[in-house]
Amino acid sequence: MNKLFLIIILMAIAVTAFAQYPLAIGEKQLNAGLGLSSWDIPVYVGLDYGFKKDVSLGGELSFNSYREKHDSEYYNHAIIGILGNGNYHFNHILELSKDWDVYAGLNIGLYIWSSPNDYPGDHTSGLGLGAQIGGRYYFSDKFGVNLELGGGNVLSGGKFGITYKL
Repeated sequence: MNKLFLIIILMAIAVTAFAQYPLAIGEKQLNAGLGLSSWDIPVYVGLDYGFKKDVSLGGELSFNSYREKHDSEYYNHAIIGILGNGNYHFNHILELSKDWDVYAGLNIGLYIWSSPNDYPGDHTSGLGLGAQIGGRYYFSDKFGVNLELGGGNVLSGGKFGITYKL
């Protein structure tokens, strides 16, 4: 009985010791979903790369189109976002299970704003800086859902979607 108890304890320690946080060094994951914005509902797709222990770097593309009324005329707009981000993952510090991923970080992006030539408003393309905080829950080793809140980019307000580990 004591040997069985000792084996169970050693196996539990081994599983805990070798558990990796959701995005290990060199691992990649694909994210896609919908955003929250004051300019309608954008869509996004992104790729994250495990750069160092607890640190990931990523890139993201987003697209948003919307219709705006300005001085009794309607105008169609489109926004394309190209974003780079870096995140710190708090899983080790918070001692979270491998099913969860909690992170925060910074982003920088270029936003290309397309409006009709006769649009009298002041939408312009440019550079955006922002910060985000988010989390993921993995249903399996490959699939999860994500939720992120942040500001300073086309997806200001946040985004939610799915995650797939490559």
